[in-house]
Amino acid sequence: MNNSPSPFDASTPANTAQKVEDAAVVKIGRDTQSTLLLAMTAGVFIGLAFIFYVVATAGGSALPYGLNKLIGGLCFSLGLMLVVVLGGELFTSTVLTITARASKRVTTKALLRNWGLVYLGNFIGAMLLVGLMITAKHYDAGHGLIGLGYMKTAQAKLHHDFFQAIALGIMCNIMVCLAVWMAYAGRSVTDKLLAVVLPVAMFVAAGFEHCIANMFLIPMAIISKNMAGTEFWTSAGVSPEQFADLTWSQFVFHNLVPVTLGNIVGGALFVGLTYWFVYRRPLLAKQGSEASK
Repeated sequence: MNNSPSPFDASTPANTAQKVEDAAVVKIGRDTQSTLLLAMTAGVFIGLAFIFYVVATAGGSALPYGLNKLIGGLCFSLGLMLVVVLGGELFTSTVLTITARASKRVTTKALLRNWGLVYLGNFIGAMLLVGLMITAKHYDAGHGLIGLGYMKTAQAKLHHDFFQAIALGIMCNIMVCLAVWMAYAGRSVTDKLLAVVLPVAMFVAAGFEHCIANMFLIPMAIISKNMAGTEFWTSAGVSPEQFADLTWSQFVFHNLVPVTLGNIVGGALFVGLTYWFVYRRPLLAKQGSEASK
């Protein structure tokens, strides 16, 4: 009788924690150019997911609020699917590399350098996609309905107070990092895809805040507002004055900074260090005890 484990069995929680930590060491040791390029692709992937969200929910006000948000959340899960399967470097899940620092397998300098490179690469990728979509005049689609969707969604994200935005960022990245952690447990592409869908759909439907997604959405909304002509505003039935608070300073200080801080806390502390403490710390303590004998 063959007692070997099935290749389709998921990893145990302890083994998954080991995989996350091992992957963190590899990520931090990757060369600068590769890290930046993978981060740029992840920025594009998350931006594509937000395009899907806006298109799918545009004009959906006739649906029940929760149902419309659920549809958008399911569409948005495409972004993390692409990141997980294709190996993109996404800042919000990159903070899980703190597990390797906790085990003293990387230095603090190397950790922070990696975080900075990934954050920068995500921003570059998101802005490249913004440039393509503005050139394509995507905001004009649906007689202005798509552009209005970008602007309304972005504007709502600028009306949180600082600590509210931090809290929403924490909640978002708890869900994102739980999704990624579960994906590490999977052994097949199907496992990984299924693992990410519901956590991502949940955080989007609940209105939690993701800094990299906002790097695409809010600049897209700001530039769409500035580029839209008279025909757009006439078709959309609104005036640009209704979106006067869609500015770069509002984006950075009322959203990006607090949401980024919240995402770091939610992913690194509430997911990464929590599971490291449970599954990796005892093992390291045991190894240290045996080495001292």
